[in-house]
Amino acid sequence: MLPARSGRSLLALAASAVLACSTASAQENLDAGKPPQKLFAEGCASCHRSAGGLAKGRFSLPLYLFLQKHYASNASSAWALTSYLEQVDAARRAPARAAAAPPRPSSIWSQRSPPRPPAPVPTR
Repeated sequence: MLPARSGRSLLALAASAVLACSTASAQENLDAGKPPQKLFAEGCASCHRSAGGLAKGRFSLPLYLFLQKHYASNASSAWALTSYLEQVDAARRAPARAAAAPPRPSSIWSQRSPPRPPAPVPTR
């Protein structure tokens, strides 16, 4: 009776191994090959109208970890989303910084006036 029982055990073990392998291979990355814009449109656009401002004031690593935990299916998708959000935020801030900066003069001295000291020179 002992060989029959061990044969059934081996059969059960083999069947469970085959099932485990088939379910592991059946899982696939649904986000593979998608551009970050499409990842944002499919996963984030239902709550956020645009990507602008979502990365504002955040460091890359915490943003990446948050996206990996809550929104992305794998690490590469989370990193692609992180890069996309930072890129959109940087592009959004760049024109505002350029407009806020005062215009720089082309040179300190005008071509018409000779250089002068900032205050009158005292006489002796």
